[in-house]
Amino acid sequence: MSWELKANLQKILNNEDGVSVFPAGIRSKFALVYPNSYFVGMSNLGIHILYQQMNNRKDTACERFFLPEKLIEKEYIRTNTPLMSIENQEPLYEFPLIGFAVSFEMDYFNVLKILELGKVELLAAKRTNDDPIVIAGGACSTFNPEPLSLFIDAFIIGEGEETIHLFLDAYYKAKADNLTREAILLRLANVPGVYVPRYYTHEYLDDGIVAKITHDDKVPSQIHRQWVQDLDAYDAHTVIRTNDTEFNLYLIEIARGCGRHCRFCMAGYAFRKPRNRSLESIEKMLIEAQTYGKKVGLMGAAISDYPEINTLCHKILDLGMPMSVASFRADSVTKDLVDSLVHSGLKTLTLAPEAGSDKMREIINKGIKKEHLFKAIELGANAGVANFRLYIMIGLPFETSDDIEAILTMTTEVKAYMESLGCHGKLTLSINPFIPKPVTPFQWLPMADIKQSDHDLKYIKTSFKNTKQIDVIIESPKEAYIQGILARGDRRLSHVLYRAHQLGGSKSFKQAMKEANLDSAFYLYRERSEHEVFPWDTLDLGINKSYLYREIENAKQRKHTVQCFDGCKRCGVCH
Repeated sequence: MSWELKANLQKILNNEDGVSVFPAGIRSKFALVYPNSYFVGMSNLGIHILYQQMNNRKDTACERFFLPEKLIEKEYIRTNTPLMSIENQEPLYEFPLIGFAVSFEMDYFNVLKILELGKVELLAAKRTNDDPIVIAGGACSTFNPEPLSLFIDAFIIGEGEETIHLFLDAYYKAKADNLTREAILLRLANVPGVYVPRYYTHEYLDDGIVAKITHDDKVPSQIHRQWVQDLDAYDAHTVIRTNDTEFNLYLIEIARGCGRHCRFCMAGYAFRKPRNRSLESIEKMLIEAQTYGKKVGLMGAAISDYPEINTLCHKILDLGMPMSVASFRADSVTKDLVDSLVHSGLKTLTLAPEAGSDKMREIINKGIKKEHLFKAIELGANAGVANFRLYIMIGLPFETSDDIEAILTMTTEVKAYMESLGCHGKLTLSINPFIPKPVTPFQWLPMADIKQSDHDLKYIKTSFKNTKQIDVIIESPKEAYIQGILARGDRRLSHVLYRAHQLGGSKSFKQAMKEANLDSAFYLYRERSEHEVFPWDTLDLGINKSYLYREIENAKQRKHTVQCFDGCKRCGVCH
């Protein structure tokens, strides 16, 4: 074991405030793993929520693991030291329960790397009674766990606050009953919101499409997504304070879910129905945050849609605290919100029109018009905002070359409007290729061709190459296409991930696909039939498949779908 690695972890621990460290042997250990760097993981509010929920129990000691930085990873390998926890510097393989919080497809590769670094058997089928039980949750697991099914014993489907307690209660009872590993997993498979893939069999047609999914008669035919009915029942704020996070913010969730029905948005369907925390609940978290003197970061899918956003802004400023938000809907941003952010030191206002033309925004049901965008820019400029950032996607369904040109036109017009308002700062375009996601209306549709996306991204970037104060930031199409394959992938991709890991990681994904005799076009470029069996159909997220399919026709007709409202029964979640 490397004492240098231990000392490094102790240094991280000493720079934290709010951490829970329990002596060995007093509680049962749970390894909470974020499959990316400490910097990224500690910026994720979900890690804080789960950490607090588990350590608030009297039987569980939750300790954190992260993907080590490159130099530290080399030291782990050189010294043959197993990956260790932050809290007590204990090896991963010694934890009876290991839980991954998986938010992004590209982190699948890190899941395997972390298990290997932690000296844990990668393949679930090869684990024995002496091995840990490995679980996973998060947005990716909730929508489509199948590409990880070879490595994960059990998945948490939905929001974890309640399910993790049901899971732990069932696990501890099974251990007290001296059950074997197999019997424990069978018991866990009957906990609401827990999916144990070994009890479900996928059969394929000759063309690779899933023919049917069967299940063991001792487990449910479908797994129902669990979600928190009353957000006020659970705190959702930064628990461990450290300066080593993305924006050094004290995060507070004010709302969860979004009812705007944007047809591309996984988060809009993953966390439906939309719920708001009460102002009183938020104020309690603000008072605690005030103690630490940090800037408050408000979290939610659509911050400016929070019904009492103006009152909340005034409360935060009255407490003498600066505040921040990630981005706004241009049609609901308010003067009070912008003024509060500028007062807090905001220099760049981020808006998410998602597309360059009203036509494309109608197709994706964004509901943002050109005049909304200009009004939001006017509010920002008048309040003293220096710079603006726009989030844009290319490769959306039914996009044409005219829609790419519309991005250029919109950018030029926005910059000219900024100048006319006396705002001479920078305009940044952040452009990503669109990736169709499971359990959204666009899950049936093909992804745009990688060569076309690459061409369009380079064309947009080149168009503003010599334009002062306009920056274009683009995501690599190659990485987006790996995400696209994994997002709608089936169980066969578990073997591809395993082989890619053996070959060195994500850069070997294409080679691993080739060796598995799997065609990327099958996952990326074909339109699915209405009644195709999807790999994730075992999961019931509450949204009717027929409702989602009707939304494709609405997209073609550029028909607007109104946002969620009390008494609405359209999609199925609120039945």
